[in-house]
Amino acid sequence: MPPGRPGTEVPAGTRSPAPDLARGVMLLAIAVAHVPALLAHWGTGAPDRAALFAGTLLAEDQARLMFVLLFGYGVGQILRRETGRGADWPDVRSLLRRRGLVLLLIGFVHTLLLPLDIVAVYGAALLLAAPLARARTATLAWVGAVALVPGVLLVSAPAVALAQAGVPPTIAHLMADGPVAHVAANLQWTWPLETLVSVVSVLPAMVLGIGASRLRVLEEPARHRTLLVRAAVLLTAVSLAGRLPHTLVVTGVWPVDASAPLHAFSALHVLAGHAGGVAAAALVGLWALRPTDGPFATAVIALGRRSLTFYLFQSVVFVALFYPFTLGLADDLGAAAGLGVSAALWAVSLLLAEWMRRTGRRGPAETLLRRLTARPWRLPAAR
Repeated sequence: MPPGRPGTEVPAGTRSPAPDLARGVMLLAIAVAHVPALLAHWGTGAPDRAALFAGTLLAEDQARLMFVLLFGYGVGQILRRETGRGADWPDVRSLLRRRGLVLLLIGFVHTLLLPLDIVAVYGAALLLAAPLARARTATLAWVGAVALVPGVLLVSAPAVALAQAGVPPTIAHLMADGPVAHVAANLQWTWPLETLVSVVSVLPAMVLGIGASRLRVLEEPARHRTLLVRAAVLLTAVSLAGRLPHTLVVTGVWPVDASAPLHAFSALHVLAGHAGGVAAAALVGLWALRPTDGPFATAVIALGRRSLTFYLFQSVVFVALFYPFTLGLADDLGAAAGLGVSAALWAVSLLLAEWMRRTGRRGPAETLLRRLTARPWRLPAAR
């Protein structure tokens, strides 16, 4: 009986499909969240308003939090895997920090390509907070609670400030005309400080993911069916209710100009995104209770196993499509067309990931990350 059927546990030595399913689905949500930020305008027609409504309600400030949750879950999996192999904590901590440094470097290079990076923040979080991987659950709860309010405000307040200043809520007006100017514009001296400060915004979801990994919620969804159902139903309701006011404001359905409600709605949108990220992961866990050996689920799992590669692939495609020195479509597409681009990009990613699975190819980004973190770095011996 394949892993993931109701009432079964994942056999020892078998990789559970649920985390990879979640990462594969997450890439669609990330594409939907990122495309509006690359468009010069969102359009005013009914299809554009509907697409913007759906993206703001279901993806913006929620896809990223699901991404962070799964990152924390992966950190917990690494700890469990390495200790199961007999590694002691200093070795595991060193591995996590090497991984953090590599992610920081990958994120830096990615930022030069597209200034919508989260990978470097993951790397900084591991470098600074690797001990959280084995902290007591009570400590994780305290860290998450303390970081929640400043983390939410760090994301929500700048967006409101820009909107009140009349600055377009996209990066299209910042796009350079040539590749050299593009890289130079993205090479900001404030990047290290911004990356370090952004760690606060990922800590709540990260520690939640670490805690969930200890329960093996996604590896053993049958054992946690009741928890997953409750989380999916209740947190979806909380997410939709909390994110609706900001969505109505962004789409122009609810015209609000006063500063206080704008800040409150934006902060609530980000805060409820935490609930939505958990709900989305729970829904994927419930999906994993069904057979996952069909062609669609198999492709989503293949995509999830190469999530870093295809996260970076998305950025390459975005630059190729939207920037003035490439196809320059940022001025030509509205929100509805942008949503279509997101869906098409995800479909292409599915096909490529499935081809890589069938031909035995790992994701190049995952291979690089694994090789650079597999063992301590040593300088070549002097001759």
